[in-house]
This record gives sequence, structure tokens and C-alpha cells, in this order.
Amino acid sequence: MVIAIDGPAGAGKSTVARRVAQILKIQYIDTGAMYRAFTYFVLQHAIAPDDTGAIERLLDGFELTFRGQRVFIGEEEVTMKIRSDAVTDNVSYISSLGSVRKKMVELQRDIGKNRSVVAEGRDIGTVVFPETKYKFYIDAAIEERARRRIGDKKNQSKLTDINEVKHRIQQRDVYDSTREISPLTKALDAHYIDTTHMTIDEVCNHIISQVNES
Repeated sequence: MVIAIDGPAGAGKSTVARRVAQILKIQYIDTGAMYRAFTYFVLQHAIAPDDTGAIERLLDGFELTFRGQRVFIGEEEVTMKIRSDAVTDNVSYISSLGSVRKKMVELQRDIGKNRSVVAEGRDIGTVVFPETKYKFYIDAAIEERARRRIGDKKNQSKLTDINEVKHRIQQRDVYDSTREISPLTKALDAHYIDTTHMTIDEVCNHIISQVNES
């Protein structure tokens, strides 16, 4: 069983997916952390985000592992480091590169092979696991998404001005939804959930009830 949860930045995908996986006692795949980790890896090598040749060469040496909720590149834990402003500002572009997406999709499918998983991201139901019948697209009003981003304990950004955070989220929405490869979009058969006025428990219970009814 693969439960695919897609949606824009700040909608609460990670929190919901993690909680659903815990309740159902199955594997959680944080695809956003995977792209963030590779972006961090690129920046640590002082490679310009537009140097696609150098970025592609880095892919072979990129070793990512999850240990519970902790993220490692090789033996370096990067769980908090990948939430920095520098990573956030560059992850959309780097994750739009065809070679990067191909590598990450392969890793995600390997993790989901022969086991039940909850995977969240922007192209899970459309590209990574298009055959699953458990597809959800979660969204929220831009104001609420900005508030959630500011209040996210994992978020290492120093930004606290809601208008600036809204502006950055809107910029990312435009980029993610208009990129040529694997754009952010709702799968035609995905169940849409507006989480603006819902608690985490309400969203999780709704998803689990839909899964149980399928």
C-alpha cells in the first residue's frame, strides 16, 4: 500500500504524512527532505545552482539515509541543516533538474518497494507512484500556510514577517507549478483536502478513513 500526499509549501504535508505513517505503523518517506539534502550537498561543495554539469556529477557520490526521523548524508546528520534559508531559496530550482528528479524518484521507489509507505511531496501521485489508489492533495490558504511555516520548529529560517514569508511561498508556488519537469499539480484521481480550518488530527483521521473505505 502506498499513500501519496501531495501539496504546496506550508500545507502541512510532512506533519500529516508522518502522523499517518505512525498511526498505521508503516514507513514514512519525506521526499522533500531528500531534495533539500541534495541541495545542501550542492551548496556545501560550493557549486553554483546553475552549474548543471557539476550538479549532475555530484549525484553519483550522494549517499542519503533515513534513521528514524533523522536525515544523513554519509555519516553527517543534516536533519536541521537542510531547513536553512539558503537551502530553501535554492531547492526548487535544483529539484527541477531532470537528472536530480530521476535520481530521487529511483531512490523513492526503492524505499517503497515491497513495503507499505506514506510518501509526501509535489509529484508523488503523478510521477513517483502514479498507480496507487490512495492519493491525496492537501492545501490551505496562503495566510495559514505562512503562519504554519513560521511556527514550524524544524524551520531554521530567521524570517518572522508573515508578508515576507507569504511572498516566498507564492514565489515557490509559481516555480513549482510551472516547471517543465514534474510540476506541482493535483492528480486527476486525488482526493482534495483544504486544511485551512482543520487540525492535524482531523486531517489524519480524514485520510485514514478514506483509505479504509477504499
